[in-house]
Amino acid sequence: MFSQLEKTRLVNKLRAARERKRQEVGRCEGRKTRLERASAANDEAAVGRLQEAVVMAKRLRRANPVTGKRRSLRRIAEELEAAGHLNERGRPYDAMSISRMLKS
Repeated sequence: MFSQLEKTRLVNKLRAARERKRQEVGRCEGRKTRLERASAANDEAAVGRLQEAVVMAKRLRRANPVTGKRRSLRRIAEELEAAGHLNERGRPYDAMSISRMLKS
C-alpha cells in the first residue's frame, strides 16, 4: 500500500518537473538539436552556420508576394545545399529537417 502511494507521488513529481521545463524551454525529452549540441560544445562557428541556415530556410519559405505560393520543403533543401548548408553527415537536409527548422 505504501509503495503505491510512493510511486504515485514520484510520478506526479516527475510529471510536474517535465511540464515546468516545457514551459521554460519549450521541450523536455528526446535528443538535443544540433544547435543545442554545438552550443554545449562552445563551437561558435557551428552555431553561427546553423543559425544562418535556419534564417535562410525561413526566408525561402515565405510566400511569393506576386503569386502567393511557397517553395516546397524539398526545394528549400536544394537551395540550402547550393548555398553550402549541409547536415552533420555532409548530405543535403531532408524535408523533415527543414520542417523542424521552420518551427524553431
